[in-house]
Amino acid sequence: MSKVRYKARGRARPGAVLSAVLVMNMAIAASANADFDAFNEDVENALKGKWGDVTCINCGKVNFNIRYRFEYVDQQGLGVARGDPIRLRLGYLTPQLYGFRAFAEFEGNTPIFADDYNSTRNGKRQFPVIADPAVAEVNQLWIGYNGLLETDIKAGRQRINYNNQRFVGAVAWRQLEQTFDSATIVNQTIGNTDFKFGFIWNVRNVTGRDVSMRSPILNLSYDVLDYGKATAYGYWLGYSSNFNSGPFPFAFSTQTYGLRFDGSTGIIDNLKALYTAEYAYQKDYDKNPRSYHANYFHLMGGFRIPEVGAGFSNIIGKVDWEYLGSKNNVAFQTPLGTNHAFQGWADQFLVTPPQGVRDLYGTLGVMFYGVKMAAIYHQFDSAVGGRDYGHEIDAVISKKLSKHYTLQGKYAQYYARDFKTDTQKFWLSLIVGF
Repeated sequence: MSKVRYKARGRARPGAVLSAVLVMNMAIAASANADFDAFNEDVENALKGKWGDVTCINCGKVNFNIRYRFEYVDQQGLGVARGDPIRLRLGYLTPQLYGFRAFAEFEGNTPIFADDYNSTRNGKRQFPVIADPAVAEVNQLWIGYNGLLETDIKAGRQRINYNNQRFVGAVAWRQLEQTFDSATIVNQTIGNTDFKFGFIWNVRNVTGRDVSMRSPILNLSYDVLDYGKATAYGYWLGYSSNFNSGPFPFAFSTQTYGLRFDGSTGIIDNLKALYTAEYAYQKDYDKNPRSYHANYFHLMGGFRIPEVGAGFSNIIGKVDWEYLGSKNNVAFQTPLGTNHAFQGWADQFLVTPPQGVRDLYGTLGVMFYGVKMAAIYHQFDSAVGGRDYGHEIDAVISKKLSKHYTLQGKYAQYYARDFKTDTQKFWLSLIVGF
């Protein structure tokens, strides 16, 4: 197995990186003795409609989010990439009138000091990819109506997140969000039930490109009180052109049907069991030239201890097994999902390899004096063919400096064996959101 060598060229060691982030978090928290609450409240009130009338419930609202991030990528065979993009997101939600509301949101991203990276649009292919191009765009633009009983209807460019975002999600990790030109309906007429239906005709992806499609999506969930949520879903993704449509033209044109149960329940006082069981079946659809079918499984078991004492809280431990199958050398795909959140943060499996993926991973997390920390270990193998792809270590540490400010450090190290090459990534982000 290939090993990562830490050479004297500015490469950060994992322990040193996370220790530095933790020290920085503590230093900032210690120095922030001034009371920011009054300032934050003034900003919140300034962003509400009927400015000055904080009791107005049905008013318009301005929202904004600024995220500055430094990202470092060291990929064996390609070199080092460094970038520090800053993203501004600015939107306005109108007051409601006869059940109608509208929302418009601008999004812009640009590097400040470091742009030695391949953004997928800047032509710098000599560097590893940091998929945060310098783009200004309309992130959301929709009109909604909620005048019908327990029903919300939206049409236009909007954010869609279903369940854990494995199949449909906004990919909020990247600077540019993934949003959907679509019409959606959410109905909650039946108690404990969410009926969600949508039709997508275009996706604005994280690189600021449009991907046209004709895709009905259906998601029906039911809350099983005190135990979790049961969900049935169907996604029919029909890509209109071969641009960005998969590892071969129209490979992402798929139909997927699945069942999911996810939740937690108390075992004894101050101890909860966590569990997930999910199965999905996928086959070719629309213009996909290859006939295939593949299975998907996700099983998880774990625990959570909400209160511990001595500065510790919310201890979480869990083990997951995720399987994306393959048939006729065509693998199960999730092209509209928030794939960064799955199969390792080094992003080696955003597109499933032809022989599929088996991912066995364990997670440990804790909150320590308001600092949230987690570590994850992944073992990757092929679903068919017996290949050992490699393994990965991920870690994250974050601190809310106050209600609207967050500092986060994140690290990923992929150790390649029989798939791609060793890759190390590090992020340091500062987020301000109102």
